[in-house]
Amino acid sequence: MNPLTERKIILITRETRLDDLITRFNTRSQAQFYIEHLGADFSDYIVEDDNYKSSIKSAEAVLSRMGRLQILHRKYIPNFVFGEDDVIVVIGQDGLVANTLKYLERQPVVGVNPDLNRWDGVLLPFEVRDLKQIIPEVLVDRRNISNITMAKAELSDGQIMYAVNDLFIGAKTHVSARYSINIDGTTESHSSSGIIVSTGLGSTGWLKSILAGASGIAKETENLEIGLSIENNSSWDDRHLHFSVREPFPSRRTSTSVVFGKITEDSPMKLLSQMAGNGVIFSDGIEADFLEFNSGMTATITVAEKCGHLVI
Repeated sequence: MNPLTERKIILITRETRLDDLITRFNTRSQAQFYIEHLGADFSDYIVEDDNYKSSIKSAEAVLSRMGRLQILHRKYIPNFVFGEDDVIVVIGQDGLVANTLKYLERQPVVGVNPDLNRWDGVLLPFEVRDLKQIIPEVLVDRRNISNITMAKAELSDGQIMYAVNDLFIGAKTHVSARYSINIDGTTESHSSSGIIVSTGLGSTGWLKSILAGASGIAKETENLEIGLSIENNSSWDDRHLHFSVREPFPSRRTSTSVVFGKITEDSPMKLLSQMAGNGVIFSDGIEADFLEFNSGMTATITVAEKCGHLVI
């Protein structure tokens, strides 16, 4: 059989800001009234929505001629069962690619930038017009693949969460997170705003902002150099993670000596929750999709055994 008809192509989409506004205010006109009443420009929401949905329509027309096509909204990804031979096409923003990769195994992902003037597209190397050439090559395994290292959090009850950019471990609300941390043979109790664990891909995101803030406050040259070094030397396939404790508080019962470092496959980080409630672990900024991390629960944070496969 023709290989173009043997593998299913799944097109991942998301809602636009305009969609969110219409959901919130029931109609487009009411959403427009609200935005313009605040003095903002509603036309930008319309342009963004038109460009995105036009890109989806064009991508659908191209992909449907190449094989079985299924369109999947991002809200269904966590519970969707992907076939091992599926080809995944993500059209949206970088975050949509990241949040798709962590639910896959070895399926190739093609990132499509629907609006070059709006999105940087680090994980979106292609445009819709490229699909006609790219997909046939992907279907016969003739495109290069970039491996993307992930982080993994595994709880003592067996629950697992993966992250493409970063993990957050801490309290759900703006209160101090209490836990015991163990890494490289050192154990201490913490009271902090939580821990960020970053992959090589995520090193230019949340971790970068934490390091920049810490360097600016302390005005210490060596701290600034650490942050720049991580950003400049990190690769997407690095088999290690970096962690940073946010705003650690020193007291009689809590310490601040283990606040930054590296996590490897041979040196994972272990955490014991001391939070009576509202303790969470979530990944890649999706707070709604979280693991509860409350008193007595332990978490092992390490480099994931699987990685993402991004077509380049």
